[in-house]
Amino acid sequence: MASSRKLQLVFLAPFLALLFLSGGALDAAGTTNGTADRGRSLASSSQSVFSLDSYGARGDGSHDDTQALVKAWEAACASPRPAVLLVPGGSKRYLLKLIKLSGPCKSSVTFTVKGTLVASPNMADWSDKDRRHWIVFRSIDKLTINGGGAIDGNGETWWKNSCKINKALPCKEAPTALSFHYCTSLRVQDLKIVNSQQIHTSIEDCTDVQLTGLSITAPGTSPNTDGIHITRSKDVQVINCKIKTGDDCISIEDGTHNLHVSQVVCGPGHGISIGSLGDDNSRAEVSGITIDTVQLYGTTNGARIKTYQGGSGYAKDITFQNMIMDDVKNPIIIDQNYCDKAKPCKEQGSAVEVSNVVFKNIRGTTITKDAIKLNCSKNVPCHGITLQNIDLKMEGGKGDAESTCQNANWTKSGTVLPQPCTSQN
Repeated sequence: MASSRKLQLVFLAPFLALLFLSGGALDAAGTTNGTADRGRSLASSSQSVFSLDSYGARGDGSHDDTQALVKAWEAACASPRPAVLLVPGGSKRYLLKLIKLSGPCKSSVTFTVKGTLVASPNMADWSDKDRRHWIVFRSIDKLTINGGGAIDGNGETWWKNSCKINKALPCKEAPTALSFHYCTSLRVQDLKIVNSQQIHTSIEDCTDVQLTGLSITAPGTSPNTDGIHITRSKDVQVINCKIKTGDDCISIEDGTHNLHVSQVVCGPGHGISIGSLGDDNSRAEVSGITIDTVQLYGTTNGARIKTYQGGSGYAKDITFQNMIMDDVKNPIIIDQNYCDKAKPCKEQGSAVEVSNVVFKNIRGTTITKDAIKLNCSKNVPCHGITLQNIDLKMEGGKGDAESTCQNANWTKSGTVLPQPCTSQN
């Protein structure tokens, strides 16, 4: 891929003027963040600053700083004025075990990470009762997390003990680095999230969310390390992010409505996926999804929708557009017969209905012949599928790309591929 195609990510440049004293809460200097949403500022004369070091944190990467962060959060959350919880920078690394930071808070809180929050390398610090989480934010309104620092999941030990790496081991859950539950007006911006134990960032049951300027990185061989996971949330924006992981760059699950993704670079990883939906005969509802201006490099999939047989509900009003794909294995795929179980999935009559899906302005190269796969349910066929201006070629000119289709009602225009199936219009 020519360098001119590379998407130049412009990460938001945070800035924070603070007066560091030995006390707990301090008044901040009167410098505001010009990019803050709806007038939010990183530090202003009306804010109080709570430095993690003022609550006993050492930041040496070896002493446990979990309780120091708990105390700093409690003070910031209780502040009657907008608060800044500061994780100091430099070479400081704050070692944390499982931690849950909850609201509601008395005012807005800006969690500014300048240094690094690093997960304990000891798996025994997590009990079997709660292995799914590391840092959790819950029930908070007007929370901003920023600062240009890092969240390091220290995931190598967890990956080695995954059943996907060592087949002899039982399959167990691993922590998500950053989890947001029941948050509103949430802003996460300008952070490096690396080497999560499993999922890097999870948005669950949230409303009005903006994720911007994130760099999410883990080895392509790391298991289940999705970049951004979204479920049961609405009015979400993912903008100007770079994601390199071992699983989906962005996974979009049940209950997601009105999601807009733009200016994202993805790869390695499994691409951008809606689903899987309808597993274990469940109902799923997903609508209003726009994936726009995305580049994918060496991913397993490109634009994908996957549902299990036996499910119900819908995935509708979905657009994948303005995408560049370089050496992608499955560039465009709808699979209503998805199965990722230890045993083969039984054939079932019901399915999640997939409708009104647009694939538009997609070009690049594929490493397999099947550039487009529409594998839909015979009982609940896909319908309203549009293929417009699709130009996908075999990598290195190694033959012609192809397309296959089962049980799909579709239309196309300007698509440089064989007609995938007979239209059922």
